[in-house]
Amino acid sequence: MDDRGNILVIGKSGVGKSTLINAVLGKERAKTGWGTTGVTKELEIYEGTKELCFRLIDTIGFEPSFLKERQAISAVRKWAKTEEEEKEIHVIWYCVEGTSSKLFKRDINSVIKATKIWKSIPIIVVITKSYSEEEQKKNVEMVKKAFGGNKNVHNRLMETVPVVARSYKINQNITVPPSGILELIDITNDLLEEGKKAGKKDLENFKVKRRRAFAQSVVAASVTSGTIVGAVPIPIADMVILSPLEGAEVRGIAYIYGINKDEESSHLFNSIIELGTVSMAAKTVVSVLKAIPGINLGASAINALVAGGIIAAIGEGSIYICEQIYLGKKKVSDIDWAKKIIESKLSSGMINKLSVLANQINDQTDKSKIAQIILDVFKISQE
Repeated sequence: MDDRGNILVIGKSGVGKSTLINAVLGKERAKTGWGTTGVTKELEIYEGTKELCFRLIDTIGFEPSFLKERQAISAVRKWAKTEEEEKEIHVIWYCVEGTSSKLFKRDINSVIKATKIWKSIPIIVVITKSYSEEEQKKNVEMVKKAFGGNKNVHNRLMETVPVVARSYKINQNITVPPSGILELIDITNDLLEEGKKAGKKDLENFKVKRRRAFAQSVVAASVTSGTIVGAVPIPIADMVILSPLEGAEVRGIAYIYGINKDEESSHLFNSIIELGTVSMAAKTVVSVLKAIPGINLGASAINALVAGGIIAAIGEGSIYICEQIYLGKKKVSDIDWAKKIIESKLSSGMINKLSVLANQINDQTDKSKIAQIILDVFKISQE
């Protein structure tokens, strides 16, 4: 396994990221250019030399327009949407042009948005084109002030390093030599171990969120199907036709969390499903809805509402149960605990939600619309 770290290089277009990368690598690998438009059009990976303990990921520059800034942020996030270990980020180089002498709140917020996944990763601010000691001091203070006023990143700012990536001729007699590059490499190496630990933590949190989003999409599809299938004018307690939907929902969620189909897990799944539509919960919800003053819905609309609500509640509880098992906080054998979770989801809280929903629909409301209302109230994403 490759043990090198991954360094994300981020900053506005024209700030000198590509020139910095070339200086660190010791060869012309990244394209450089002049003007207001950035040279890097997509993420570029630079493996570097075997002596370096890290590779560099050069990003699209943050162009001075909302649309292009969003493109840059999207490119970083798209690259990060993976569960592969080599896609971890361990240190962030945030490049700021020293000659600007300004760092706006909006600039910091752009970094936060683009690197939202890596909430714990150390940040090194690299001040490029920092040609004089006086400029360097002012720019270091500028960075401290800008980051110090932002609670989301101020604890992650590890170092501020002014650099001159290549010789710069001020006039016929004065040329500023390259500086700060070796210091930047040393500081980055020192932070790598801390960054790798933080990277694993952030990646694991990211994977949990992605699994949750995938699981919610299963619940959303199940709620829509359940609302449509459940819209039949027969006693809800006899609607065993929903049991296959509930079973598919619960097992689909379990699959996303990597819970195997062994005898023990099957027992867990069956226990969850038994608490669903064919339980006393359905009868209770129907009787409560019918007794609420002002609600005048036919059997079909009530059944659709109740069927979708119960499937949403079961899905919500199943996601929580599977996530706790995935994180190692609970075991598949903790069936009594799981049943209590599902029972709590099918209790008064669900009845209150459906009571509110009952006032938003009528007998002519499209069943897909009912499903959408249920998903919104249960805050279930359809990603």
